[in-house]
Amino acid sequence: MAVKAAAGRGAGWRPVAILLLAVAVALVATLTAAWSSSRNASAAPGAGSKIVAVGAESEYADVISQVGGQYVAVSALMSNPNTDPHTFEASIGVAREVGRAQLVVQNGLGYDSFMDSVESATPNSSRTVLNVQRLLHLPDSTPNPHLWYDPARMPQVADAIAGSLSAIQPSHAAYFAARAAAFKSGLASLTTAIARFKAAYPDVPVATTEPVADYLLTALGADNRTPWTFQADIMNGVDPSPQSLAAQRALFTEHKVRVFLYNQQVTDALTQSFITLAKQNHIPVVGVYETMPTPGYDYQTWMRTEVQALHQAVAAHTSTEHL
Repeated sequence: MAVKAAAGRGAGWRPVAILLLAVAVALVATLTAAWSSSRNASAAPGAGSKIVAVGAESEYADVISQVGGQYVAVSALMSNPNTDPHTFEASIGVAREVGRAQLVVQNGLGYDSFMDSVESATPNSSRTVLNVQRLLHLPDSTPNPHLWYDPARMPQVADAIAGSLSAIQPSHAAYFAARAAAFKSGLASLTTAIARFKAAYPDVPVATTEPVADYLLTALGADNRTPWTFQADIMNGVDPSPQSLAAQRALFTEHKVRVFLYNQQVTDALTQSFITLAKQNHIPVVGVYETMPTPGYDYQTWMRTEVQALHQAVAAHTSTEHL
């Protein structure tokens, strides 16, 4: 059984709640049966085994891998940078991965709400679930769920992962703490790149389709002139109002912005029309990603590359639609 869980989009996310409600009974019944069979068929990991960990999104799986090193076996559920993560399928295979995991890291804010259903269907008293929204004490009303695009928050995530891994394997606590420190040190060049961009291009005006990279744009000091109503509508799969559409078009036709950023993984006719409009008005275009591009990237290099792409757009009028 495969259920299209269509990962959520925050406080006003696409109407996946209706879908999840409709399939919840079948999902729980089917996955619970599969998990019971799987759990009875294999022994629990021993003390000397690698910690089995799951990241609901590839970016969190990468942080687990960086912190856990040789003592973790990590898998990412949403990891394909060439597909819309909101059409992710929660399958029996996903249930088995989550069911046997000792550590699960998920975003929260409705972005990956299918995880709650899968976890309920695969009870495991030894599993630790780290919800980043709860870790950061963010209310459910937080409008932008793309928390990993705020580099300033990621050290707290790394420390929490180190703490969770240490609770599972206390004998390796010093190792996990050292690797969490290395992860944070690895953010230094990103922090420097952000500071340099902010100093060189204060309040640079940009337009977006949806708030995927908004936290990063805020850190960079950019001025996102796309109306929030437009961003939220695109994020939630709602047709923007004529007023929002007119305001967005004017940003290009009246040359009010210097860069256009769009969600490279979620494009439709409307998004494509704005890409075309930006190019017609000689405004460089930058594609941003919801899941980490592969291969060749970790979290730090991914974010640095996004910053570099924006810098190239502003400084050299160069578009970067694919990483």
